[in-house]
Amino acid sequence: MDNKARNIIENLLDDNSFVEFGRLITAKNTDFNGKEPKKESDGVITGHGLVNDRLVFVYSQDIDVLGGSIGEMHAKKIADLYKMALKVGAPVIGFINSNGVRLYESMDAIEAIGGIINQASIASGVIPQILGIVGNCGGCLSVLASMNDYVVMLEDAKMYINSPDTISGNYTDKVDSSSSEFQFDNGNVDVIANEDTMPILIRNYIDIVPNNNTDSNFDDVSEDDLNRGISYNGIDDVKGFIEEIADDNIFVETKCGITNVVCGFIKLAGQTIGVAANSEEDGKSYLNLSGTYKLTDFVNYCDAFSIPVLTITSIDGFYADFETEISMGNALSKLAFAFTSATVPKINLIVGKVMGSGYIFMNSKALGADMVYAYPDAKMAIMDETIAAKILCNEGDDVSEIARTYEETNTGIENGAKRGYIDRIIEPVDTRKYLIDGFEILYSKNSYYDIKKHNAK
Repeated sequence: MDNKARNIIENLLDDNSFVEFGRLITAKNTDFNGKEPKKESDGVITGHGLVNDRLVFVYSQDIDVLGGSIGEMHAKKIADLYKMALKVGAPVIGFINSNGVRLYESMDAIEAIGGIINQASIASGVIPQILGIVGNCGGCLSVLASMNDYVVMLEDAKMYINSPDTISGNYTDKVDSSSSEFQFDNGNVDVIANEDTMPILIRNYIDIVPNNNTDSNFDDVSEDDLNRGISYNGIDDVKGFIEEIADDNIFVETKCGITNVVCGFIKLAGQTIGVAANSEEDGKSYLNLSGTYKLTDFVNYCDAFSIPVLTITSIDGFYADFETEISMGNALSKLAFAFTSATVPKINLIVGKVMGSGYIFMNSKALGADMVYAYPDAKMAIMDETIAAKILCNEGDDVSEIARTYEETNTGIENGAKRGYIDRIIEPVDTRKYLIDGFEILYSKNSYYDIKKHNAK
């Protein structure tokens, strides 16, 4: 008999690699359902297998068994899978398709879901957690989605804390807040997929991240030319630029719905690198609130799994609206904490304008960048020269002349290099070569003075 939950697992894993456990587990009897027939696996299939020969643990909820509803034993199977994955240091991949809590198990079921959330919390920053939303994902399960590192959602799947019809003044046809598009645009899922592309996306993600936070063997041998020249056509095609830099032009993007900042993973000379880049709209690049939170989470993830960070910087400042005024200070403080506390190698590549205080928060020397490279035509200044000229000029002064002088003396990237804020000015064609060299130098980065006992003499 065809089983969708099992097929999802088999389509993901290497052929004939899946080993199921807990198949004979069934729901407990309760006072309410004493005569209810028991079902094998209790609505969730659990086990382990391989993705490109790498061990992973996987669970898949079975909508055909009690509507995929979560009872005590169902939840215990998932929690136990997490415990085993943590013991051996392997990623967990889950597939959610559930109609919610099993009502007749009452508080036993609620407590058991708390057990899953507890294990996901323990696993965060220790092993990668990947989630596929293939059907209904409501209530507490949507919280579990937010705790996972990479979330892929089918086009027709649903995810919500409260269903759209329960929101005051709303109904599903007005704003379907449970739709994949809504969740994607608000950064709650990384990518929308169909049944064919979902396993490919998850396999690509597993391929590029480490098995756990102590995995030192996940770097590959690259056959791509280490000295390959690249072309740079401006930040308006930042994804294409990232692909151009990467080994074999492969870029695994995360949180694709938030476009203000582009984040994801590439390989450079076989080493996994986390890349975060400003994105341009209408010729300007402003950091907004959602982009700031996205970047903070990304830097924290990279640091947790010892993945070096590359920032590609071109920023005009901060987006101006009331949302920014209310929350941006708090968001930027968290971003500053993320960069300053991250101990992984950090390289900043300045490709365009870096204006004002926005530059500070894009992995500047001040926040701990190990190396900063810049293109010859990049600009670095406290503000645009035309605005500065209007502030500096006196009545009767030639504003355009002051602007020209200010640009010559204050906005050239050479000024930053003279003051030690830029380590090297490089030509765009040599970008890949210098980035590989930089990360190679920093490969064994360690703050030895932090573990110093005393002077040697």
